[in-house]
Amino acid sequence: MDFLCEIVQALVALAALGLIVVLVVAHVTAGMVNLTRHEKEKYFLTASGKKELFPSLHDPHSRVLSVVIPAYNEELRMPVMLEEAMEYLENRQKQNPSFTYEVIVVDDGSKDKTTEVALGYTKKYGADKVRVLTLVKNRGKGGAVRMGTLSSRGKVILMADADGATKFADIDKVEAGLNDLNPKPENMAISCGSRAHLEKESVAQRSVFRTFLMFGFHFLVWFFCVRGIKDTQCGFKLFTREAALKTFSSLHVERWAFDVELLYIAQCFKIPIAEVAVNWTEIEGSKLVPFWSWLQMGRDLIFIRLRYITGAWKLESSHKTD
Repeated sequence: MDFLCEIVQALVALAALGLIVVLVVAHVTAGMVNLTRHEKEKYFLTASGKKELFPSLHDPHSRVLSVVIPAYNEELRMPVMLEEAMEYLENRQKQNPSFTYEVIVVDDGSKDKTTEVALGYTKKYGADKVRVLTLVKNRGKGGAVRMGTLSSRGKVILMADADGATKFADIDKVEAGLNDLNPKPENMAISCGSRAHLEKESVAQRSVFRTFLMFGFHFLVWFFCVRGIKDTQCGFKLFTREAALKTFSSLHVERWAFDVELLYIAQCFKIPIAEVAVNWTEIEGSKLVPFWSWLQMGRDLIFIRLRYITGAWKLESSHKTD
């Protein structure tokens, strides 16, 4: 009996030591919010090739809608999405001339012709409607979305994936979800597109291993960071300008788990969040490597919470970029 007690005590001591080590590693390796941008990233090209300075999210809005599209090596998939988006946006503007918009394609350090393809739309529609922000180095999807958001002019800002997996017309659904939140007086609200209604179908199509990874990820999200949101990872989210400034100013994670930290920050600030079912189709060419990407996201989820607990990360007041 004494021997068993000693084993239990030893295991408890090891667990405590392990927790301390993880806390120390999480704290020491925590990076700070990186809002600096290279000189080249401060400008966009007009249809004639002239350089002009991007505006700031701190400025008053001058468009109804900004669409931010992060793109990494998307020269093949992006045109389909852009054609669908531009057709919707142009038709909406024809029906309602007071509706104004901009599309910001953020090339996240691509090695292909993503920038050139996007600039073709600038030449077709003009830089007032389509702008391209080319990042000098790859930051990750979260970093790309943040840089585009910080350069936007919209009263509301939509984050949309370049692969076109979500039907663009479903913006009507997420807009309705945003309006239902009644974000006044501070105008803080976020509406998230969701694929949770498709989960049963996806489980039937996935392998047992990938299904296990998916449910494991959902559990970590719920346990460590975000409660009440079934699908944190859908790349179709609509922010009021005020909510975007509040959340993106504190964002640290720039890779795949950035959505989770973004929603964690929003819940810490008590920003209302709606979750709205959208049409979604899996598109070939995903940049996610199933096992390693899930592993990285799992690590990031644990570290997100631990870094806020230890004070390595703090919720920031909104401040300007350099």
